[in-house]
Amino acid sequence: MSKSTHIANIIKTLPSTPGVYQYFDKDGIVIYVGKAKSLKNRVSSYFNANAQHNAKTRILVKKIVNIKTIKVATEMDALLLENSLIKKFQPKYNIQLKDDKTYPWIRIKKEPFPRIEYVRRVEKGKGEYFGPFHSVTTVKTLLELFKNSFDIRSCTHKLTDENIGKRAFKTSVEYYIGNCKGCCQGMVSHAEYKSRLKNVKSVLKGNTKTVVDELRAKMKIHAEKLEFEAAAELKEKLLHIEKFQAKSTVVSATVKDVDVFNIDSDINTAYINYLKVINGAIIQSYTLEIKKKLDEDNIDLLAWGIVEIRSRFPSDTKEIIIPEPLPIELDGIKFTIPLKGAKKELSNLSFVNANATKLEKQKQQKNTDPEQNTLRILETIKRDLRLKELPRHIECFDNSNFQGTNPVAACVVFKDAKPSKKDYRHFNIKTVVGPDDFASMEEVVYRRYKRLKDEQEPIPQLIVIDGGKGQLSSAVKSLKTLDLLGKIAIVGIAKRLEEIYFPGDSLPIYIDKRSESLKTIQYLRNEAHRFGITHHRSKRRKGTVKSELLRIKGVGAKTQETLIRKFKSVKRIKTASLEDLTITIGSAKAKIVYDALHKK
Repeated sequence: MSKSTHIANIIKTLPSTPGVYQYFDKDGIVIYVGKAKSLKNRVSSYFNANAQHNAKTRILVKKIVNIKTIKVATEMDALLLENSLIKKFQPKYNIQLKDDKTYPWIRIKKEPFPRIEYVRRVEKGKGEYFGPFHSVTTVKTLLELFKNSFDIRSCTHKLTDENIGKRAFKTSVEYYIGNCKGCCQGMVSHAEYKSRLKNVKSVLKGNTKTVVDELRAKMKIHAEKLEFEAAAELKEKLLHIEKFQAKSTVVSATVKDVDVFNIDSDINTAYINYLKVINGAIIQSYTLEIKKKLDEDNIDLLAWGIVEIRSRFPSDTKEIIIPEPLPIELDGIKFTIPLKGAKKELSNLSFVNANATKLEKQKQQKNTDPEQNTLRILETIKRDLRLKELPRHIECFDNSNFQGTNPVAACVVFKDAKPSKKDYRHFNIKTVVGPDDFASMEEVVYRRYKRLKDEQEPIPQLIVIDGGKGQLSSAVKSLKTLDLLGKIAIVGIAKRLEEIYFPGDSLPIYIDKRSESLKTIQYLRNEAHRFGITHHRSKRRKGTVKSELLRIKGVGAKTQETLIRKFKSVKRIKTASLEDLTITIGSAKAKIVYDALHKK
């Protein structure tokens, strides 16, 4: 039985229920795991001859020789199972998680009288972990707080009941200066130390209010008993906690306990940011990086990321803030999509964090792997503009005139998303009379590509026209005349709202203003405008010089050109001495020009 027949038979028997599907290659290795609301519809879509798949998906489909499915009750069950199987098999064509071992964590060690320490790696069975934290400074501040306020030991003694009973350890200097309460000498019970750890965990979970209330109650009792030294000690601990709390990012008194998720991505990687908010303060921020494989959708990635992050960092919050609806439900959890107010600000802040991580990684890639950085930008443009090939060669046109005079045009060239200034070209409009942007655009596009065709020079993969539907239509006419329409992709960009127009489409598309596609197109447009304006100003300046000089009786075109070449402007010719003019155009002509320009 052929591979296609085998797969077709499998698809025929698939149910229209939620589940997870696994694709296997010829060696029986799982190469892709996916989830589906309807297994039959989702799996069959991969093998639809009319489907518009990207290159990576087409390669995946060619390698599939067998399919296995697992039916589940709900979409959420499918998402959880997909998450588990991806981590188990790590299929070649699935998203990949970036290892987060470099983030700082706080560990409460698994030992009698547990120590609290800063670590870089989570190791099962070695204690209880809190984090990860975005900065080592935050971790060190917390460790100092626990030492000063909760009397957590910092020694490295092996404090078993047997060793403590034997008095195996000498009292440390920390004990004598008041930083240790003498756990090694049996001066602290397990119950008392456990109570201290309970307060530590409350702070690590963001709940400082309970700890503060408890310390204030104890301080009041000591004060009523006139135990002022004990009360002062508790007051100092309260100050430490309040100082730490003041450093947290306070959001709003109206926002209590919520988890916040948002996402930003480029063509290769998605960045999912998580903010944990307790009692109105952000106590934790973490960004998960996911390596894309098949141009996955942001919404699906965010749903997957939320499940993954919550599996890593269990949360008791009952509300999750997200940017848009997700195809998942979590038991006892309310999903909120805020439109304004403090919760909307939180959602925006989460996006800012995801975006900052993305930009930082892109800058690093630009420095360490410029070729891959360029490829990512080109792939993004190709996807956003629905191009058939990578736009390694892009050209952009812009018209320029001043009140209908001196009409000119500019063509700028980008190669591999960077300006190729040696290939820039200016055009003086020859066939158009008056200020007619449409006709001017038609002329310069025709002249540009007629010449490239005649000289058998490479043509671009993409043309960008600075203007809306009118300018674009004019450029399309020229490409059609030259039999290049369809061989070169062409779009127009309108200035007012940065709309992108395609030939034949009545409505424009709007590309995300933060995307690298729009930024590159704007860079092209601005560069074409700058280059065109520079040429236009130069032409106007020369025209002004010529007109003023031509009014002088006895000065012809040859004398005029000589003066322009030497002095560049009328102002400089006017300030030149008679001697300088004589050296340039001879004594007779110099006297005529000098007298005419200095006539009162």
